[in-house]
Amino acid sequence: MKKVAIQGYRGSFHHIVAEGIEGAEVEILACDTFREVAQAVERRDVDYGIMAIENSIAGSILPNYNLLQNCNVHITGEAYLRIRQNLMVNRGVQLEDIREVESHHMALLQCTDYLDKHRWQLIESTDTALSAAQLQASGSRTKAVIASSLAADLFNLDIVAPDIPTISDNYTRFLRLDYCDRSHKEPQAGEGGGKASLYFKISNSSGSLYDTLGCFEGLNLNMTKLQSYPIPTEPWHYIFHVDMEFTEGANFSRAIERLREHGVEVHIYGVYKKGKDLQ
Repeated sequence: MKKVAIQGYRGSFHHIVAEGIEGAEVEILACDTFREVAQAVERRDVDYGIMAIENSIAGSILPNYNLLQNCNVHITGEAYLRIRQNLMVNRGVQLEDIREVESHHMALLQCTDYLDKHRWQLIESTDTALSAAQLQASGSRTKAVIASSLAADLFNLDIVAPDIPTISDNYTRFLRLDYCDRSHKEPQAGEGGGKASLYFKISNSSGSLYDTLGCFEGLNLNMTKLQSYPIPTEPWHYIFHVDMEFTEGANFSRAIERLREHGVEVHIYGVYKKGKDLQ
């Protein structure tokens, strides 16, 4: 049985992704923060970690790029999950009994249109699945929570309103993180998959980004993401994160060679297979 570190609690969306990758027979190490997930992988307390990196509505989770850059982890896979939020209560409680609804603030925001139809008090919590666990423990007959269907199953709750987000096509991309000794050789295109994640650092000068992107020209690479994020120790200087897909590993390798020949600092986070939708 694989042991997997996730941010959040049993029944969270990270838990759903872990089961989607490994199956139901997986041991979960629940972590309060994404940094704790990376640290568990570094210490080899787990086989690997699962970390959200971006959402189709809210965008990138920028602090997690910093973890990729500074921790001894590398990306070995990805998965996409449609975020289906559900309103749930203790067994036998009816919709008309509800007086307050609790969940993570993002979950509440994602379900604004549905919640605005009711005069419930809204309470923010630290985690959707934790709210579900606490609801079961409290036995409340007037409170509801918003969480995943897995949380409802785990904590014996009734779903009284399924799939209530305002925008139904709400997806989160998750990364699989494995331990990587930074002194080890970096991932290569021939080591599996047709997708890669990397960052490059360039000088803060006119035209430097334009010139750098020219290194990818003519290689049949599909750049699916270009994300800048600040360097904390160098105010107003930025690193650029790139996700790209390719059919020929040699073309990806040539792009990396061109970047380095151009004097660009490059670090490859991982080469892996393009992820699938889990729901």
